[in-house]
Amino acid sequence: MLLAASTGIVGATVVTMGLLSLPAMLQVGYSKPLSCGIICASGTLGQIIPPSIVLVLLGDILQGANTQAQLAKGNFAPDPVSVVDLFAGAFLPGMMLVGLYMLWVLLMGLLRPRSCPPVERPTGGERLGSRVVRVLVPPLILIVAVLGSILLGIATPTESAAVGSVGAMLLAAQRIDRSVRRPVLLAGSAVVGLVLVTGSFDLRMQRDVIPTGDLIAALVAGGFCVVLLWGLVVSLDRIYRSGILTDVMRSTMQISCMVFLILLGASVFSLVFRGLGGERIVADVLNTMPGGMFGAVLLVMAVMFVMGFFLDFIEIVFVVVPIVGPILLQMDMSPVWLGVMIAVNLQTSFLTPPFGFALFYLRGVAPPGIGTMDIYRGIVPFVAIQVIGLFLIAAFPALATWLPKVLF
Repeated sequence: MLLAASTGIVGATVVTMGLLSLPAMLQVGYSKPLSCGIICASGTLGQIIPPSIVLVLLGDILQGANTQAQLAKGNFAPDPVSVVDLFAGAFLPGMMLVGLYMLWVLLMGLLRPRSCPPVERPTGGERLGSRVVRVLVPPLILIVAVLGSILLGIATPTESAAVGSVGAMLLAAQRIDRSVRRPVLLAGSAVVGLVLVTGSFDLRMQRDVIPTGDLIAALVAGGFCVVLLWGLVVSLDRIYRSGILTDVMRSTMQISCMVFLILLGASVFSLVFRGLGGERIVADVLNTMPGGMFGAVLLVMAVMFVMGFFLDFIEIVFVVVPIVGPILLQMDMSPVWLGVMIAVNLQTSFLTPPFGFALFYLRGVAPPGIGTMDIYRGIVPFVAIQVIGLFLIAAFPALATWLPKVLF
């Protein structure tokens, strides 16, 4: 869960847990299917726990779909649907899935103790606990700062992403080279100072009269920026010399190019599909489904679930959602609830063979004793948990709609 909230990338989470946790679990006698299943399933939490790339892409698509649906209903001033709304709406369902995963492991420990035997406490447990705290607390503070600033409305997702990337670079530089800590620590303190100053004073300079307090605060903020720039230069130099920066930039470029290429192709497909009358056919099918709105949503969720066996979530978001989204949103359902339902459904696509990406990620780093069938058997109960979670969100829409209403 912590890795999901700090990275938002399934591959990074599954590979990291596969390299670190899986050998340790197997060494103490954990069941192979259970070990593989919990790592694959928990690795996919990055698709639903903010900040998630699925929610970012869905936010843009649902905004257009909701506008189109409201215009068709005669509402020429529809309420906007933002990424922040989806982040807030997905928070409780994400925590619910974490709880369901933990509950399943607890039941396995009670009903089949041999599948996850107790572990002897290692010598020097106090020192180990303090090291764990030192490792977990800085990323946890960064997660709270990024998500908290988004959910509380202090910063936009783009601004919070900038703070997150700066914090991640500082943490990486600190971990790579501990010999010289002052630039990184001062830069981190400068980030905190900038947040406090910008939240307490009006730093706009495009004013005829600037109060003395605001002017002093602007000068202080400028000093913080200089300190932060110094720390960032030092951090970037350390990360570049370690080779991490090059890999990150190359991966970012590849993912960005892939997303935009799929977006262009999906736009052309949607245009041709609508031009040939496909949208009217889909609308007629969904509107004549038995059960009304429930039947239409059930059909769309089932189609997306099956498509997840063979397609990546980006293709499904860009191809399917623009077609069915406006039709479903005309049935007076919450766009936030629909977005969270789609996100949880697409999360399952990472676990379903034959093209479940989480399965391939783990298979690539698993020890030799782990077979493909061990991974496939391990994810079956977690796919069932995903489906249960999907039905719970459908039965209790407040899981997705309550927090956005409270916050905004």
